[in-house]
Amino acid sequence: MKYTCLLQLLACSFLGCQQVANKRLVPENVAYLPREEWGAKAPVLPMREHQLTRITIHHTGTNQNPGRSLTEKMRTLQNFSQKDSPLASGKMKKAWADIPYHLYIGVNGEVAQGRELKYVGDSNTPYDPAGHLLVVVEGNFETEETTPQQLESLRIVVPALAERFQIAADSIGGHKDFALTSCPGRGLYAELPHLRELVSAQR
Repeated sequence: MKYTCLLQLLACSFLGCQQVANKRLVPENVAYLPREEWGAKAPVLPMREHQLTRITIHHTGTNQNPGRSLTEKMRTLQNFSQKDSPLASGKMKKAWADIPYHLYIGVNGEVAQGRELKYVGDSNTPYDPAGHLLVVVEGNFETEETTPQQLESLRIVVPALAERFQIAADSIGGHKDFALTSCPGRGLYAELPHLRELVSAQR
């Protein structure tokens, strides 16, 4: 009996590890911070489910801040997202259920999990992000350059996501392709053709 219980415990431990591993959204060679590790709170409003058909790139529109941890940035972003908050324009944003993006690429290339992939993201601009896997890169790429680490993570993560969810190369776009905005900034937008090439090359 004692050995049976021990075997059951070991089996549960192994399956638990498998389930955690299966939840990983990015390849093993990319540093990754899941929701439970940065201390995400539960969503505060209902959310719509969707099927992923696109990958859409955003920038945060704020300057890169290498002095703050990614954990702190994610908690701050969630706090901003889940309540009525003022935008840079002075306009008030209504509360969202959760962080609007699915993945966040920090200044050092580390990738954090935002909103769960199965739920539609949010936007301050008038377009429907249903079907869009939203990837945001830290920085204002109208005035800044992406770091080498951010580019390396993008070039690994975007093709991997496209392969996993069967997203075509011509469905890799930027926020400005769907709304009147400069996001994801000139510098980052110029990288999108190369990302499409990488996705095409693995088909």
